Amino acid sequence: MMQTVQLAMVDGMYAAALREALSRTCAWHVESVGRPDPSKPCVMVLDQSALERLALPLSNPERIVLITNRDPQLMAEAWEAGIVSVVSEQDPISTVLLAIMAAGLRVEKPHTDSTPSGISPTAGTVHAPLPPEPRNPGSKRCKTQ
Repeated sequence: MMQTVQLAMVDGMYAAALREALSRTCAWHVESVGRPDPSKPCVMVLDQSALERLALPLSNPERIVLITNRDPQLMAEAWEAGIVSVVSEQDPISTVLLAIMAAGLRVEKPHTDSTPSGISPTAGTVHAPLPPEPRNPGSKRCKTQ
């Protein structure tokens, strides 16, 4: 299943580089958006201007990756809003990708009613009988003092 990432960034060059890196390393559907849509169950990669356009309190802030210029005030605001993934514009792209992948793990997956798969037991399971333990025909000794 392909996950979606919304990129909402002013810096078009950085967004393009991030889009390229995501397409090479992961199975992500990347959407460049002017205004992120928090109602979609996806990762949102935002810069400061995109974050300012979102209404507080944020719904599911753990799925947001904020890219900052290391502004302490902005970092404090992000922490207060519940954002746990904050990276710098100067960080290597691999660090940003790791933050996006981690946020992807925190996106709530829709629950589907499907049949259990693999090793999960079901009500109609038939168990194979266990064979009896082999008996040792040899004599047994009792140790006495």
